[in-house]
Amino acid sequence: MKFALCNEVLRDLTFPAQCEQAAALGYSGLELAPFTLGEKPHLLSADQRTQLRRAAAEAGISITGLHWLLLTPPGLSITAADPGVRQTTIDFLQRLVDLCADLGGRVLVHGSPKQRQVAADDDPLEAWNRARDLWTTIAGRASQAGVLYCIEPLAAHDTNFINTIGAAVDMMEAVGNPSLRTMLDTRAASHSEPASLPQLVDRWLPSGAIAHVHLNDPGGLAPGQGDLNFGPMLQALRRHRYEGLVSVEPFQYRPDGSTAAARAIGYLQGVLQGLDAPLP
Repeated sequence: MKFALCNEVLRDLTFPAQCEQAAALGYSGLELAPFTLGEKPHLLSADQRTQLRRAAAEAGISITGLHWLLLTPPGLSITAADPGVRQTTIDFLQRLVDLCADLGGRVLVHGSPKQRQVAADDDPLEAWNRARDLWTTIAGRASQAGVLYCIEPLAAHDTNFINTIGAAVDMMEAVGNPSLRTMLDTRAASHSEPASLPQLVDRWLPSGAIAHVHLNDPGGLAPGQGDLNFGPMLQALRRHRYEGLVSVEPFQYRPDGSTAAARAIGYLQGVLQGLDAPLP
């Protein structure tokens, strides 16, 4: 099993330095948060995209995809009643799909809790329908670009829109495009799902719904720094021969991003080695 690192963990470094450090720690790829690339990441020139891809290649690492898509520029929303806001968001996301493909990425992860929140005075069904229509358009662009676009279920304390894998699957089925999938974020799932992480893998991975995985402790720390034992979930992924991406995405960097990233990959590699060890 290979691991990628979400690059905002190292965002104090230049991008070439991020690639070099992640590779030195043992990560196979970097999953990019567009806001780390500037205020208008969707407008990066062809030369800038080439430079990013070259920096990763020179470090011996890949750019695996994008996540945390809508943090910048401000004012974006997939559920807003304002058609102008939704159209701006559609245009932005279509450009991110193209950016992902240009960088050699395979997957976009749509979290962005504030930019999907349904307003208190809005009709939840109408908001759901607006999001469905938007994702129908984006899934079409993803299909053309040859990438997967994953809806990330998030905890209810982060957003009131799509909190479980089942809810994401409902949206997937309504859109009906295989380029639109969902994913498993261990922090969010630990707060929102009634089933355990291994049970979620057993339930949804064979169906093809889960196309990506984020690893983080329920408290927001990196894997191995909190209380969650990731062994049973990694074992479940192996049991189902999961071949997608597994990305480390902590929200708290203790004592700093570089150290958190190092401890996470050391812990995860140790867990895998333990799974391989023969029984006594």
